[in-house]
Amino acid sequence: MRNVDQGALSIDRQFIDRLFHALGDPTRRAILDRLVERPESVSRLAEPLGITITAVMQHLEILEEAKLVRTEKLGRVRTCRIETAGFLALEQWIRDHRTAWERKLDRLGELLAEKDAD
Repeated sequence: MRNVDQGALSIDRQFIDRLFHALGDPTRRAILDRLVERPESVSRLAEPLGITITAVMQHLEILEEAKLVRTEKLGRVRTCRIETAGFLALEQWIRDHRTAWERKLDRLGELLAEKDAD
């Protein structure tokens, strides 16, 4: 999930792209919102969304690739639950970018303060 980028450790860009793609769809976000509350079967996820089980399965496949959801089949029922790996990677990506921008803004503030002092 990680690769080396410009001498610093960063999250794999392709994985981050998959995360943002997965989160970019309102139906997938609605699925995640439901799964935050508790694990659900695919059929229970489909009911309030007004889409077919096949469509839910397609959305779940994308969410699984992004490590946001994990599914498990027991007998005839496929149960879905939140997977933390994708959220942790996204959190790290945001933290890395926030830190980089804070450094840049701090440096800009220092430069402006130096200019005012002159």
